Amino acid sequence: MTKQWQLRAAGMVLALAASAASHAQILIGQTAGFSGQVAAGVRETTDGALLYIDAVNAKGGINGQKIELISLDDKFDPKLAAENARTLIEDKNVSALFLNRGTPHTEAILPLLDKHGVALVAPSTGAMVLHQPVRKYIFNVRATYQREAEKAITHLASMGISRVALVYADDSFGADGVQGAQKGLSAAKLTAAVSEKFDRAKPDFTPIATKVAKADTQAVLMVASGSAVVDAANALRTAGSTAQIVTLSNNASSGFIKSLGANARGVIVTQVYPNERAMTYAMVKEAQDLAKAKGLGDISPAMLEGFAAAKVLVEGLKRAGPKPTREKIQTALESLRKFDLGGLDISYAPDDHTGLDFADLAIIGTDGKFRR
Repeated sequence: MTKQWQLRAAGMVLALAASAASHAQILIGQTAGFSGQVAAGVRETTDGALLYIDAVNAKGGINGQKIELISLDDKFDPKLAAENARTLIEDKNVSALFLNRGTPHTEAILPLLDKHGVALVAPSTGAMVLHQPVRKYIFNVRATYQREAEKAITHLASMGISRVALVYADDSFGADGVQGAQKGLSAAKLTAAVSEKFDRAKPDFTPIATKVAKADTQAVLMVASGSAVVDAANALRTAGSTAQIVTLSNNASSGFIKSLGANARGVIVTQVYPNERAMTYAMVKEAQDLAKAKGLGDISPAMLEGFAAAKVLVEGLKRAGPKPTREKIQTALESLRKFDLGGLDISYAPDDHTGLDFADLAIIGTDGKFRR
């Protein structure tokens, strides 16, 4: 997987895109943090998407046209995400954007979508701001962070845990997740024992960890990304806290588990797709079979998210017809009604771009895998 991504990131896709006219390709653009604190998850979601896209291309593509994914690294920087999106839309003339990462990053892209009438399929964020009010050019696939955070708190309360700390990034993503957590706390008639935000660009978890440890909290819900959660977990254990660590599905990758190291065991991560080993779901079996055929082994939750996203994108392109313009893709996506991803149905309408509402919990086992 890593070698495949490195080749793409090094320019293979861009080189192919340059000759798109002669090869009748459908260009799809992606900007995401292929380096930086969310790199592990981004690579896995992209690998999952490519499993399906490559399978479609191997069968001749869509109406004889193959899909080319142009992926640019925004280093998880909202300003660079916006600049990459401008490059993809205006210079590369992509037909749609796809599978970007991050809440403030998606917000930075919104003006460009509206200006050029370009659909963004499956942003890898569960921000409520992308669901309500309905954003014309945003087609969400995964459930919201608020739904995840609320479910996590409800689960903790059902276990008799009453002293919960909230630690979250000081940005729109963090605020959104905490809002969902507060809903769960209110329903359980609880208040947060500690509530602390941190600077996403320059986090310092030592003072926060000290507060959490002194408050004798039983669990910590972390609304943060990748390496920030890893650093916070290290700080908590160093401060003497034994609190249960819980985080959201943006960290549901194998790479995240590896980065946690000795602190991985017992961490709870919310999930927005079925168990990646639940072969009773046709989508899971299809993804697993394609991964094994490529010699990739088991898939991760992050890969399954990318796989589901690609299925939605491809269906929209199919329905857009032989010449899928930006406008036709927009109309085609809004025509999806109970489209079966393989055990999960997804629907859109002009007044509803929410997508799925599936939410679950997983715990990292002693074997370094998610268990449900």
